[in-house]
Amino acid sequence: MADSGYTLPVWVAAAARAAVAQLLGEPFQAEQPLQLDPCSGHPGLEPVPVVAVAPLGEGRALAVARCEPGPGLDLTRGLVVWVEASWHPLAESSSTEWLQLEAGEGVGVYAESRRLCLSDFARRLLEHNLRPLLPPQRGVLLRLIFPSGRRLAERTSNAAFGVVDGLALIGTQAEVQASAAPDQLAAARAELARRVATADGATDLVLVIGENGLDLAPRQGLPPALLLKAGNWIGPLLVAAAEQGMRRLLLFGYQGKLIKLAGGIFHTHHHLADGRLEVLTCQGVLQGLPAAQLQALATAASVDEALRGLAAWDGDAAAALRHRIAAAVEQRSRDYLARHGQHDLQVGAVLFDRNREICASGPLGQQLLQAFRGRDLG
Repeated sequence: MADSGYTLPVWVAAAARAAVAQLLGEPFQAEQPLQLDPCSGHPGLEPVPVVAVAPLGEGRALAVARCEPGPGLDLTRGLVVWVEASWHPLAESSSTEWLQLEAGEGVGVYAESRRLCLSDFARRLLEHNLRPLLPPQRGVLLRLIFPSGRRLAERTSNAAFGVVDGLALIGTQAEVQASAAPDQLAAARAELARRVATADGATDLVLVIGENGLDLAPRQGLPPALLLKAGNWIGPLLVAAAEQGMRRLLLFGYQGKLIKLAGGIFHTHHHLADGRLEVLTCQGVLQGLPAAQLQALATAASVDEALRGLAAWDGDAAAALRHRIAAAVEQRSRDYLARHGQHDLQVGAVLFDRNREICASGPLGQQLLQAFRGRDLG
């Protein structure tokens, strides 16, 4: 196993493969061979442990895995993953619906559609590791269950993105990247240096904040080659980008996280600093909102709730406040860089909301978003 441990989609894929192997009558393997980089084209397999597998009757099987995310803080540590697999027939003319997924207890779904919250990486991982096992004209239905997922989800920001009932499968790679750990900062700095050292000498960068940002950015047309996950080390990475010769940088993240930068908080882990509602209220004061609305902002349960309440009172005022926050993120980022002797890096900001839709951008952020979208970087 990798020293950093594996993300939740890997453990789901391991349990799914074990369950399908049981359906096929294969002997139990305590380590399931998985291809962990489905986009690489490399056939190399890594052994991923599972706990148990059992038949549940004709055409049904259950497998169990236990998450091991490696060192560092990770709420999935020890999470038990159940995957129930069952066959379903395919019409001769259809090959597109061979893999069906169903959210069971503790697995996150979108509140409005009840659709399973699943990243592209998680689906590809399942597809690449299961499709070679299936007989012709045979599909498989996977029911995913995280027995403690509903309780653990209360400690995440899932609800802020409209995901309810459990943990989302939004991992974007196999190995865990601990966003609050110093190793993550070192790895990001090393990646910056590698990009600058390439023949074309990259000078543009998109810092995405968290897994949601990393998953959403390509769907908004931002080239994957420009993306770098910042985690909570936003300030040090801004300085590192400037030192490496980057010229244009776009901050792309959830409004409830990036708002901290508008208050001068550049290490954004909640254990170190919060102040989001205080920053929001201060920006409301600068906008000239009336006292009743300022009080509502300050006493809301979250940034999203505060802005929804303001939008119900005055939609234009809420939109203006969001854009004011994005502009403040840009200004405070410039100030932060200047304090570290860096003046040449242009920093723009684009914010998305709980519906995973872009809701605001700063003056430069809008320009960079349009400039970066759809670029062919080979």
